[in-house]
Order: sequence, then C-alpha cells, then structure tokens
Amino acid sequence: MADSNVTKTEKTDPSGRLSAVVTATDGIHVVSLSGEIDHSTGDTLRQALAFPDTPRPRVIADMRQVAFMDSSGINILITAHRTLTEAGGWLRLAGTTTAVMRTISIVGLDTVIDCHDTLTQALNT
Repeated sequence: MADSNVTKTEKTDPSGRLSAVVTATDGIHVVSLSGEIDHSTGDTLRQALAFPDTPRPRVIADMRQVAFMDSSGINILITAHRTLTEAGGWLRLAGTTTAVMRTISIVGLDTVIDCHDTLTQALNT
C-alpha cells in the first residue's frame, strides 16, 4: 500500500555532477542518484541520505545511474548506515553499477550494508 502523501525532493550539487531525487513510498525513502560521487559531490549525497526527523528511517539508495564513486562516497554511506541504524532504521543499496559495486566489494561495504540487484528487491526485502 503506497503512502497517500508521496514526497519528492531534488538536490543537485553545484557542479551538476550528482543529482539526488528523494521519494517516499510506504514509509521508505528512496534516494535516486545520478552522476558521480566524489569529494566535490559528497555534500549532495550526505544531505539526500539525512532523515533526522523521521522515526525509524528506512532508506534505499538507488544507484543505477551512478557511474563512479570514490572513498568519499564509501565514508558517507558508512556514516549514513550507522546513523540510520542507531535511529532504529536501515540503509539499503539497489541497482549498483558494476564499476561502483567493485569499489563497494573491495572495501567490504557489501558485508555491512544490504546490496540488492534491483530497487524492487530492496523494497520487498
């Protein structure tokens, strides 16, 4: 059952290299990302994953359109995961591209944060 109040927020970093569209369905925040995640775009990702006023925040980062992510993105995801978990919620990654998944696997982030092949799988787990 979808929320009757679906929200949509869009954030773009000043360089235009990363955009984040946030929607909510059934109380789950879906952050659809597009572009590159690095030191210069990290604030856009950090802000998109922040849900401090939400009790038990559940967040899925839809990574299908992320072409590149460096260690800055890894650190932001770890911090978001920790913050959301401490608030009684969770963070899941969905649709991660091969290049980005390689980075995630090398550092072992996939053993800490649930990674799913598709957004549908992440929503239904």
